[in-house]
Amino acid sequence: MTETALATRVRSFGLVDYVPLAAKMREFTVNRTADTLDELWVLEHSPVYTLGQGADAKFGPRVANGIPVVQAERGGEITYHGPGQAVLYTLVDLSRRGIKVKPFVALLEQCVINFLAGHDVQAERKPGAPGVYVGGAKIAALGIRVTRGRAWHGLSLNVDMDLSPFNAIDPCGYPGLNVAQAKQFGIKGTAKEVGIRLARILVHRLEDA
Repeated sequence: MTETALATRVRSFGLVDYVPLAAKMREFTVNRTADTLDELWVLEHSPVYTLGQGADAKFGPRVANGIPVVQAERGGEITYHGPGQAVLYTLVDLSRRGIKVKPFVALLEQCVINFLAGHDVQAERKPGAPGVYVGGAKIAALGIRVTRGRAWHGLSLNVDMDLSPFNAIDPCGYPGLNVAQAKQFGIKGTAKEVGIRLARILVHRLEDA
């Protein structure tokens, strides 16, 4: 294994629709080789609800507010993505790095916790409920898939967005779960800027893993 193979490339996509981007992730993962660099994709999604593999199928192709619902290949329940939310897709070869799935999920959560701590915001995990919470409200959601030892999908952090679409669902499968965003804690920066900061934190943690 070479030092080059363990490098990580960060890419920014801007505002993109979920379905074609998910297909692009799948294609990258299926076609990557032992020498393919890991990549972190920073982006925002157009308004969409995504259903994880464990989500309740009661949601149809659209909810009452007209926002589309699509099936996702990640784990987890239903969540909402929209402009102003930083999405970080983690296309990481876990086998090559010797990282197991649960420690990788914890590593992603820790990246968000560290980012928020840098702004004097105390965040925490909840046992059995992947993600990051501030004062009981969910500020970041996680959902990954691992194919042949290679992770894809990743995490989303609410930065400066319209949170009202969360009211139409049970966020991450939990009725009445409150959601929060970075803006309300005085954290400045666009979703892209915050996403890049998160990516840099993750790059450093991967180097130390």
